[in-house]
Amino acid sequence: MLETNVLIQHAVKTHELNLAEITQLLEDVSSEELLCRAADDVRHEYVGDGVHLRGLIEFSNICRQDCMYCGLRRDNGKIERYRLTEDEIVRLAEKAKGYGYRTVVLQSGEDAHFTAGRLAAVVRRIHAMDLAITLSVGERPREDYALWREAGADRYLLRIETTDAALYESLDPGMSYENRVRCLRDLGELGYEVGTGSLVGLPGQTAEMLARDILFFQEIDADMIGIGPLIPNGDTPLGTAAPGDFHLTRRMVALLRLLLPEANIPATTAMETMVPRGRELILASGANVVMPNVTEGDYRRKYALYPGKICVADTPADCRACMGGRIAAMGRYVATDKGFRHHRLP
Repeated sequence: MLETNVLIQHAVKTHELNLAEITQLLEDVSSEELLCRAADDVRHEYVGDGVHLRGLIEFSNICRQDCMYCGLRRDNGKIERYRLTEDEIVRLAEKAKGYGYRTVVLQSGEDAHFTAGRLAAVVRRIHAMDLAITLSVGERPREDYALWREAGADRYLLRIETTDAALYESLDPGMSYENRVRCLRDLGELGYEVGTGSLVGLPGQTAEMLARDILFFQEIDADMIGIGPLIPNGDTPLGTAAPGDFHLTRRMVALLRLLLPEANIPATTAMETMVPRGRELILASGANVVMPNVTEGDYRRKYALYPGKICVADTPADCRACMGGRIAAMGRYVATDKGFRHHRLP
């Protein structure tokens, strides 16, 4: 085994590590600060000091899937369900533009009410506002993805959660790991910026599995990678599981920056739900994106993926002002472009 600092410097220079080397760095608690400082340096070099704010619109918490870790799962009878109308979604996008966002993220459970045509109509209306559009609505046929791309969608977020097929299918009943990968490949072929990511702390997950996730993200050349810790939801079958480890999640973010230096990497809300000022810690460990919520009113509370979610009582204007100030306090700035990936590596 090579010394940790040698591995880190190799990753900084080449952006390449093998499975054993990634696993070693994920497991090495003592070198976390060194790893994160290196990731922050690479972030500065490749994507700069701008932080891209993307306005998140959670437009439906109705879902046909039954993932065992997710509060929106089909069989959760305790959640209060809601669905915004197409006009309500467009109005929130208009307000997001007024707050200064250049990108909106339209996210929901897998709600069959939003047919390909219905969602395409919403995308066209928002595209006409000169906003970049990220969709995050789950697994769909290739022709749906193609229609939304033609309508003006720019990015698609579909987290793989784990690339261990057996673990994936045990936690996502009725779903196929092969189909999840098919969706990601279809999205890339259709010209989307492809976002994916992992959930850290799933029961049975190992550091080597997480290392394989990173290699998979390199293989598909992911444009955006979101990493978050498992926060057990008492209304799901994993309600009594141990929470994911914040520091392991932080090391994974840092490694992603070293090995996919051009990627957009968010500081997720879940990180701050676990640790105060967690988003600043992750922004200082290689991340360059934050997705403040622009959903209004009680819908913010009802989109209950996990308990204890921060900022559910804040207004969208509060969130925008708060994050702007916190970013400035770090010596960074809010980027004013739409945040598309800039390719530098061959």
